[in-house]
Amino acid sequence: MGMVQSIRQYFKDSVAELRRVTWPSRELTKNHTLLVIGISLAVAAFLAALDYAFNWALERFVL
Repeated sequence: MGMVQSIRQYFKDSVAELRRVTWPSRELTKNHTLLVIGISLAVAAFLAALDYAFNWALERFVL
C-alpha cells in the first residue's frame, strides 16, 4: 500500500469514526461549559484569597 493510499484510508476511516460519535446536545454542552467556567472562577477566587493571605502573613511576620 502506497503512502497516498494510506493517507486516503486514514481520512476515510476518520470520517467513518466521526459519523459513529454520539455528539452531546446543545443544552448539555451549554450546561457543562457553564459548570467549567463556574468551577474555574471559584478556584481562581480561592487561589487569589490564598495568595493574599500568604502575602499578608509574609509582610506582617517575616519582612
